[in-house]
Amino acid sequence: MDQQLIAGYAPSQPAARMENHGPHMLKVVMQSGHDLFARVGSMIAYEGFVQYEPNPPAVRQRASQWLTGEGAPLMRCHGDGLLYLADYGANVVILNLNDESISVNGTNLLAFDAHLEWGVQRVKGMAKFAGQGLFNVAVTGTGWVALTTRGQPVVVDCGRGDDETSVDPDALVAWSTHLKMKGKRSFKASAMIGRGSGEAYQLGFSGQGFVVVQPSEDSADRLRARG
Repeated sequence: MDQQLIAGYAPSQPAARMENHGPHMLKVVMQSGHDLFARVGSMIAYEGFVQYEPNPPAVRQRASQWLTGEGAPLMRCHGDGLLYLADYGANVVILNLNDESISVNGTNLLAFDAHLEWGVQRVKGMAKFAGQGLFNVAVTGTGWVALTTRGQPVVVDCGRGDDETSVDPDALVAWSTHLKMKGKRSFKASAMIGRGSGEAYQLGFSGQGFVVVQPSEDSADRLRARG
């Protein structure tokens, strides 16, 4: 085999705990004492000695809502080596929290450092939004978190100006939990091309923090992607 033909796909020397290997794959440096929570079924390869505990007691106690279809269980990963994760070809977005807190749609959470504080939370005011779950995962502390999105996302810094940031709930992936959030109703221009009734709900965010939005606003995309 001509090694030069495949050299461009070889992994680079890791420089951080979490890195992208291309837009659709996550590479995690595993070390003893630095466990990781990851979505069950997301492991695609590993180097070294890495072990897994699917749906450990800590997950079952905190994430009982996920068993109803609001998200997916987690596995605890530990060992030494390199771990590769992916989720049906979705884009992978890496966040390095610095004493921060984010709220993530359970279907978009790929992995996070096990030492971070986390729990399933009910999102107030979301029941009216078709296709959007009532429960998110809140992750808090200093460490690494990896999310998935259907297509290349945009991360909006809500603190750059005084204007409110409005988001379609079906396109919303994650947000800083200390942002102010409110639901609102408005005319949706896409109704003019047959995509809706003309009236739509959005979420308005304001304050200091960021919002992660994916290009797909069709919640059925997530179901189709999981086959």
